[in-house]
Amino acid sequence: MPTPSSLDTRLNAVRPDLADRALEGRVEAPRFVEGTPAHVTVPVTALRRRPAADAPRDTELLLGETVTVFDRSDGFAWVQARRDGYVGYVAARDIAEGAPAPTHAVSAIRSFIYRAADIKSPVTGWVSLNSPVVIFGTEDRFSRLAGGGYMVSQHLRGVADREDDFVAVAEGFLETPYLWGGRSSLGLDCSGLVQNALHAAGFACPRDTDMQEAALGETLPDGAPFARGDLVFWKGHVGIMLDGDTLLHANATYMKTVTEPVAPAIARIAETDGPVTSVRRMPGLRAP
Repeated sequence: MPTPSSLDTRLNAVRPDLADRALEGRVEAPRFVEGTPAHVTVPVTALRRRPAADAPRDTELLLGETVTVFDRSDGFAWVQARRDGYVGYVAARDIAEGAPAPTHAVSAIRSFIYRAADIKSPVTGWVSLNSPVVIFGTEDRFSRLAGGGYMVSQHLRGVADREDDFVAVAEGFLETPYLWGGRSSLGLDCSGLVQNALHAAGFACPRDTDMQEAALGETLPDGAPFARGDLVFWKGHVGIMLDGDTLLHANATYMKTVTEPVAPAIARIAETDGPVTSVRRMPGLRAP
């Protein structure tokens, strides 16, 4: 039987003292727990590798996203994200019990929550692209949130609605600061950009570059010409082709999301991350 150390702990809630009950019979652990549902109550919260404020940020969770909680201790909760299955530790104060069923999702890169149905009223919070929300009605051009406050309705889409072109979604993040582990409009990394864009277009997308390379699209043969929407992978990095010659990616060289000619980008990245490992083509992309 596998031991906790033999499973990918990014995607399996298992540690030396505790494991998800769903893994019982598949892994050895001294204790198994069922887990309880919870949801994020702040605009964005870090999901960390260890239960410590100075631990690395592996990814982030957005307002309204749901998690399964397996343990709470010393101000942290050990959770698994429902959206992409990622496991880690979040500040316990940033989540609340229950998993409300969303009616809408945020369609703008970033939007604000107002105290009243008036753009001049005080702003009480903000939300990032793809954040799930529950709407309890409309008032003029505003939608009323279940938790209180209002959002501009044009910044929302139905929870089942999808964007036509994930590349256009990714373009909306141009100039967004680079942030290791980031998934929000305040800052994101290369795989966070890809995940956000694909999720908005209805594609299930894992979090990290190695997971994405293994799961997404179809591999193109060596030397095949690039096309809009192709995903270009290196070890530890990924970018999106804006067209046949232009790469769009969040990167630590420029410390933001940029476009640049793909050929010199490949040469530069090869010096640090090595050569391109694969190019993968996503299905169903419509021309802009």
